[in-house]
Amino acid sequence: MRYPFWRVGVFVAACVAPILWLYQAWSFALGPDPGKILVDRLGLGTLILLLITLAMTPLQRLSGWAGWIAVRRQLGLWCFAYVVMHLSAYAVFILGLDWAQLGVELIKRPYIIVGSLAFVCLLALAVTSNRYSQRRLGARWKKLHRLVYVILGLGLLHMLWIVRADLKEWAVYAVIGALLLVLRIPAIARRIPRLKAQKAPAVTKVTISP
Repeated sequence: MRYPFWRVGVFVAACVAPILWLYQAWSFALGPDPGKILVDRLGLGTLILLLITLAMTPLQRLSGWAGWIAVRRQLGLWCFAYVVMHLSAYAVFILGLDWAQLGVELIKRPYIIVGSLAFVCLLALAVTSNRYSQRRLGARWKKLHRLVYVILGLGLLHMLWIVRADLKEWAVYAVIGALLLVLRIPAIARRIPRLKAQKAPAVTKVTISP
């Protein structure tokens, strides 16, 4: 396995945030409504991880370092893990596991439907994020995994619907997401410069005869 320390570092970094948030919620350090704060943080964490995952390919093209691509699948799976925790926290802290309340919530908060669509798409990508699926699906695998762009759009719409009063933070994520999508356009992707140091030109040794 290439880049083992880098992979472990990414794994540990992705673990730290939800463990810390769960501890803060348990110790009532998240304010009077820790459940809602936990749901919000896990949702935002999902969006941030999705943006980081999408940034791996441009970073690899820019730097020429294969380590970015080595952790891309892990980051994508962490993104799915975060959204599962987000939905689980919502079911426990917001619904109180009262599934009859879900219908009322869907009517009052239609952005939940948008988030659910994003979850279904992420589920499809997580299930097929393995070599066996790549072999079985062939060229269709790449087409399926282009759903990541749809997921990004749904995630941003989901967040926009929630934070309509304060768009500053949302705008930051939207601009980053738009930039990453632009960098995926083939004509632009081919023009991304490499930051690798250029090889110094060979120096020709000149011998001066006495």
